[in-house]
Order: sequence, then structure tokens, then C-alpha cells
Amino acid sequence: MFNKFLAAGAAVATLVTAASAAYAGKDLDAIRARGAINCGVGIGTAGFMLADSQGKWKGLSVDVCRAVAAALFGDAEKVKYQPLTSQQRFTALQSGEVDMVMGNATYTLTRDTALGLDFTGVFYYDGQSFLVPKALGVKSAKELNGATVCVAPGTTTELNLADYFRANKMTFKPVVIEKVDEIRAAFFAGRCDVYTTDASSLAATRAANVPPPRSFDDFVILPEIISKEPLGPVVRHGDNQFADIVRWALYAMIEAEEYGITSKNVDEMLKSDNPVIKRILGVTPGMGKALGVDEKWVYNIVKQVGNYGESFDRNVGKDSPLKIERGLNKLWSQGGLQYAPPIR
Repeated sequence: MFNKFLAAGAAVATLVTAASAAYAGKDLDAIRARGAINCGVGIGTAGFMLADSQGKWKGLSVDVCRAVAAALFGDAEKVKYQPLTSQQRFTALQSGEVDMVMGNATYTLTRDTALGLDFTGVFYYDGQSFLVPKALGVKSAKELNGATVCVAPGTTTELNLADYFRANKMTFKPVVIEKVDEIRAAFFAGRCDVYTTDASSLAATRAANVPPPRSFDDFVILPEIISKEPLGPVVRHGDNQFADIVRWALYAMIEAEEYGITSKNVDEMLKSDNPVIKRILGVTPGMGKALGVDEKWVYNIVKQVGNYGESFDRNVGKDSPLKIERGLNKLWSQGGLQYAPPIR
């Protein structure tokens, strides 16, 4: 009987190895040959994806790209960033111009099916809201009947806006502008009464983009959240192994936070007796082989990028100018929605 179990175990191991080889696709092969990931990001949103004065991209979205590079190459800097508008991003991914999109794209059924793309998780749970000048005297979105609203085309934001006003029997005049910096300029110049997009982007706009002499306190984000906007990494459909690496790079950041593994203590954690931590960090081998990467893939992510909580706090949370509350993006064990399947 025992020999039968051993034989069954060997058969499973053979199947795992064969499956890993079978799922490797041309996208992953091309990325490995190139030596870097081409990551499509938005034109620029403080805290999520923004190039600094030296041209270095930083942000919570950017950190997911970096985590994928750390898992795949052992080096989080092996990423080339391609700024894309909301109308360009999916076309650029479909055409092979970029390998993945981290431009704060909302996970929806049609995007995940009809476009030939795959969402590989949710890195930020968001929702759409409205930014208005305090001088407008508006306290609620229900008071926006007849307003002029700045919105980006080709987005769920544009569709949600129409649905919300129709459902509440209100009218509005859209001012549709493709580039986010031009939308902000139009709003601050008074071409529209309201700017609508994801609440996180409105917080970034309010914190980082208000032109002087006006300031943060001259603008208000209205309390209504009118939609669900789960934001996630997007890849082309068809290369299962690359999709797995993107998916599990994000999960690794979340799992590391859950087990208290940080960029500061990860080296000490290598000595842990906890079998789960040993498995996550590759001290007990197997997970890297299953994913088709080095056994130190999670170690490299945490050491170079940080766990999810570190990235959140640094880029958009308590240690950033945005000071966004974790809210739905807390770990599931703390009342939030961030939940990673086990690395085992």
C-alpha cells in the first residue's frame, strides 16, 4: 500500500512538471529573451504611477510591475514603462506593444472575455466618486443636476456616470477629454463643474495637482461612491505561465504582509521555524519550481519591493502625501478584502 502511495506521488510530480512545460508560451519566452518586462501604465497619477524628476517611475501600480520583474528575473528594476491613455492601453496590450497593463484598469466581465485579455487579481479595491470646488457649495452628488462633468473616454467611469445620472433622473453635460493631465487642467480652469473618476485618483489629484494659489482645501470629494472599481493587472489571454507569474507576484506581496514578512526583516525570516514562512521564502523548495521561477522569487519581491502593506503605506497611505485609508484594501483578517490563496 505504501509503495502505491509513492508511485501515485511520483505520477503527480511528473504531471506537474509536464504541465509547467506545456503552459510556457511565446509571451513569456519573448520577455525572458528581452530581459525586461514592458509594463503599460497610466499617463500619471500620484501615488499609483508617476515618473519623478529623474524619470524613475514610482507608485502602487508600478510596484506590481516591479514585483513581477523580481519574481521573473530576480531584479525589480528590469521593467520598461510605457505611458498609455485609457483608450490606448488595451490596444497596446493586444498588439504586443506591452506585456501587461497596470494603468488602474477596472476588472469587468467584457474586458476579461471579449477583449482577449485576462485580469490576474485585484491590487486595489476602488469606487467612482466626484471632485468639486468647495465654492460650488455642493454636499452630495444628488445635487449635481445640470452640471458640466469632466470625464475620460473609453472608461467604465464614462459609463457609470451616464448610469448614475439616468438612475437619479438628473441631466449633465459631459466634457470628454482623453489625457488625464488635460482633464485636470480643464477642471481647474473651470471648464467643468465636476471631475469624476476613481476616488483614489481624485484623492491623488486633490493632493498633488491643484495649481496655486488654490490648495487642497479648496476642493471636496463628495461622499457618494457610485460603482465598484476593482483594479487589477491585465495580460493577454493565452500564455498561462506568464499570467500565473503576474497573479502570484501580487499574491506574494499580500501573503507576505499576512505573515509579517517585510523588506526589513525578510533576511531574519529566512531562519523562521514556521513551515508556511519557510515555504513562502523558498527555504523549503518547490513553489518556485511549480511557478517556473527561482525558489527565492518571494524573497526577491519582498526584499526589493516590500509586502503589500509596505507598498500601500509608502505610495498612497499613511506615509504618503495622499493619506488614503486602507479601507477595503486592508487584509481580510483586518476587515478588508485583500486575500491571497496560500502559497503551498
